[in-house]
Amino acid sequence: MHIRGDHAELVVGGRLDVRSAADARTALHTAVDAGGGDLVLDLTELDSWDATGLGVIMGAHRRAGRMGRRLVLRGVPPQMQRLLVATRLHRILAIEGGLEAESLPRV
Repeated sequence: MHIRGDHAELVVGGRLDVRSAADARTALHTAVDAGGGDLVLDLTELDSWDATGLGVIMGAHRRAGRMGRRLVLRGVPPQMQRLLVATRLHRILAIEGGLEAESLPRV
């Protein structure tokens, strides 16, 4: 897993999972604490995430809210979009441009 960027935009790549959660949490909290306004997480380079990784994202979302900021996800890969829909987290998290129509469940 790698994270690069600053307090306004971070690019997250690789696997966000139980092995990388502590480093990711530290990087996200540092970015949230250091800036103001929206914090954009660009996930276009993210290969996968597990429940722990998703928990890190949610923790950063809550921390940003407490700091008067908003966490915005950009470039969420389709398989991760489906997970956000399945867990209904797409209703809580800010997702730039919304979700692709084909990732939403058909009714």
